[in-house]
Amino acid sequence: MAVWDDVLTGLDRQVYEQFRGTKDLGKHPALVVVDVNYAFAGLQAEPILDSIKTFHTSCGERAWKVIPRLQALIGTARRAGIPIVYSTGIDREVRGAGWANRARKAGLLEPLTEAEFEKRKLGNRIVKEIEPQSGDTVIRKIGPSVFFGTPLTTLLNEMDVDTVIVTGTTTSGCVRATAVEAACLDFYVGIVEDCTFDRFEISHKVSLMDMHAKYGRVISMADAVSYFEAATGSARPGAVPITTTA
Repeated sequence: MAVWDDVLTGLDRQVYEQFRGTKDLGKHPALVVVDVNYAFAGLQAEPILDSIKTFHTSCGERAWKVIPRLQALIGTARRAGIPIVYSTGIDREVRGAGWANRARKAGLLEPLTEAEFEKRKLGNRIVKEIEPQSGDTVIRKIGPSVFFGTPLTTLLNEMDVDTVIVTGTTTSGCVRATAVEAACLDFYVGIVEDCTFDRFEISHKVSLMDMHAKYGRVISMADAVSYFEAATGSARPGAVPITTTA
């Protein structure tokens, strides 16, 4: 039963079932953990309306429900020798910078105070429970997609990766942007439903539904664990079909 089952009804469900084709995963995956930092998770597990008082981008307790599952999946990937890529933001020292921000267009960029800059650096820190280890890759990004303006494509090609397994946040934002761009770059794409999160439940469900229809394959954490454990690490040719619960 897919997480979006209660969103699709009537004619939409019929069209969806006819529209979506079969999408496989390849033989040589990398795990991508998108933006699971304190700015998006908050400093602790607490209701989102409390959490956003510290970081307005926080997803609150929804993030902290996912983090233990991410921790377990990352552990599986490490044991299987799967490359792990993390992303987070750049510690820019100006206010108003960022994609589609009107302030930069209006010439309103201002330097941050020392306290504001320290808070930004804390926000960009990947949460300790899943922090990178030696051998992992950390991408500092300036756009929603982990691929945009970064060397990620080259790094994955150097490792002969053919499949990107996407986790993290937000499902409707940077996770979706990363999955779409990965598909555009001709990678097989998997999105781990219970290892992603969003501040809005509706955008989480609908984004997963849409990515599953168009850009990749939504799988469960259990599916991802089985897939990593079965991965051979061999080179590109062919694809590995897997059975999913989504």
